[in-house]
Amino acid sequence: MDIASLLGLVLGAVMVVFGIVTGDGGFSLLGNFVDKASILITIGGSLAGVLGSNKLPDFINGFKSFGLAIKQNSGNDVGEVITNIINLSNIARKEGLLALEEAANGIEDPFLKKGVMLVVDGTDPELVRGIMETDLTCIEQRHKKVIAFWEKWAELGPAWGMIGTLIGLVNMLKKLDDPSAIGPSMAVALLTTLYGSLIANWLCNPIASKLSVNNDAEITVKEVTVEGLLSIQAGENPRVIEEKLKSFLSPKMRDDMSQEGGEKGGGEA
Repeated sequence: MDIASLLGLVLGAVMVVFGIVTGDGGFSLLGNFVDKASILITIGGSLAGVLGSNKLPDFINGFKSFGLAIKQNSGNDVGEVITNIINLSNIARKEGLLALEEAANGIEDPFLKKGVMLVVDGTDPELVRGIMETDLTCIEQRHKKVIAFWEKWAELGPAWGMIGTLIGLVNMLKKLDDPSAIGPSMAVALLTTLYGSLIANWLCNPIASKLSVNNDAEITVKEVTVEGLLSIQAGENPRVIEEKLKSFLSPKMRDDMSQEGGEKGGGEA
């Protein structure tokens, strides 16, 4: 589980509750911020807008993607992928490309396994690149649909909050002859704006941003995979392949990999 995303959502809720209960009345004030009609208008209306903007399967997948935002995806470790590519390149250099077929049996990543099998089958390098990049494009398009779900909800949440506020203001103006009803009616009207802001800034925008970060990380990993496989197919030296793939990493990650490699080398000696 990605503790940062979960912690961010929890802390955001805590900050809102803390801001409410610090007034006179403590936790009893929480009741002032719950209104069924406002919840129905803001959450129900914004979700209706999102549903109208998507096909039903995309709408359902959008909800399911919440779990992806708080899930730790170990498959996006680019350093581990580079290590696997280097191991494969050593096998290919010592035993030939056909030896990779046996090594592919132990590969869990379907994208990497698919590329290895294309190389083993003697597929033209340009065709290998084309197939892998097409696969990569399709993956990114699927991710963007999911991210668009949360971005659309973040866009419509405050808008429907404003619609709820306008409804509340109309009802309030209808009761101007009753001063005692103005305050409660105004409070209910403002609650919809609050709910809309929470939908956008507490939930949807953070989730969309995290999914975007995860997408970028996965795309980078797969780009490294493509370059590594093509380098293996071209018969390049494993050391050269390693240096080429490290260009995808930040300087700190390169240093960490070099240190790990040094420690492993020292242990083997």
